[in-house]
Amino acid sequence: MSSPYRELFAMPGTRGFVVAGFLARVSMSMNGLGIVLLLSEVTGSYGVAGAVAATEALATAVAAPQIGRIVDRHGQRRVLLPVAGVHGAALAALMVCAELGAAYWTLFLAAAVAGVAYPVVGALVRVRWSHLLGGGRRLETAFSLESVLDEVVFVTGPVVVTVLATQVHRLSGLSVAGLLTVTGSVAFALQRRTEPPAGRRSAGSGRTVIGTPGFAPLTLVFLGMGTVFGSLEVTVVAFSEEQDARAAAGAVLGLQALGSLVAGLAYGARHWSTPIDRRFRIGLLGFAAGLLPLVLMPNVPALAVVIFLGGIAISPTLIPGFGLIERLVPPHARNEGFAWVTTAIGVGLAAGAPIAGRVVDAAGGRPAFLVPVAAGLLAALVGVMASRRLKLGPPHRPVDADNEPE
Repeated sequence: MSSPYRELFAMPGTRGFVVAGFLARVSMSMNGLGIVLLLSEVTGSYGVAGAVAATEALATAVAAPQIGRIVDRHGQRRVLLPVAGVHGAALAALMVCAELGAAYWTLFLAAAVAGVAYPVVGALVRVRWSHLLGGGRRLETAFSLESVLDEVVFVTGPVVVTVLATQVHRLSGLSVAGLLTVTGSVAFALQRRTEPPAGRRSAGSGRTVIGTPGFAPLTLVFLGMGTVFGSLEVTVVAFSEEQDARAAAGAVLGLQALGSLVAGLAYGARHWSTPIDRRFRIGLLGFAAGLLPLVLMPNVPALAVVIFLGGIAISPTLIPGFGLIERLVPPHARNEGFAWVTTAIGVGLAAGAPIAGRVVDAAGGRPAFLVPVAAGLLAALVGVMASRRLKLGPPHRPVDADNEPE
């Protein structure tokens, strides 16, 4: 591991909350698929299974910023422990209702509760890094690390839940996902040494951060990026099937995460002198440009190359994007601020898939690539215009400022 990453883990307490945070959010890529695998077998309907999974995802997207505001007011431990407990209980109720053949409405209710109470630990981890490091280069290295871990989650999670649900027992995939969420969240919450202080959000500062100048346009950028990711999941599968290579679709999509992972590690290992808003614009332009060749794809091998190369721009866009959020949002509201990013990407994922699916049904796989291309171009346009107008505050002083390396 390169020196910048060693510096992070040399700080007391960081290893523990990074590992716990990773375990807690592995289920991000397991819950939806686990629900589909379970309910499609139990009910015999992919429509019902997909609708229940979508209910859980949308409930998380709606509730995450509100949970973030509560965390800002009361602290990570006091909120995360009960939220994780409710999430685990709701997932258990969903599995029990499925096994007993209960009415469909019980499945939707349990999924909605599980989604509302989903611990968005990825946002809380980044707030904890921000609290410890301030806004210097080490924070960008930390955000790079977390982006890499997110990619690991999205590469490994679907594989693990599929193997468990199909080779062990239909309940095992969702059970393991819930267990990881609860145990990881509890382990994360109990690490008090690195927890940001609570109670700094006064009654007079109760307005949502979405009204912060420049924040809403950045949220739209993340929404656009989520739409790209969601639509690609459908279009890659459809195009691969048209090319008689449906089995290759998963590997092709995995190459996008691999490209982002490699780029994230390299990004975090370097000290950047370029202003963060300029790096964000460059990343967005590279992200959008990498999507353009999709409309000309002749075959699956060419698609695999383009998907991998396009993935290289993802982490170098998301990392300075999170950095801009950290600079825009006051310290007392950062849990909510990062939760809005999670919500925006999640809503984009949920919207992109059905939009692309309609185009696939109407015109086929190759024309459907216009959906991620258009979403990427719009995200880049909004991001480039908005980032030029941002009024960024200075990086806040880290709690260990006296130990900051030169």
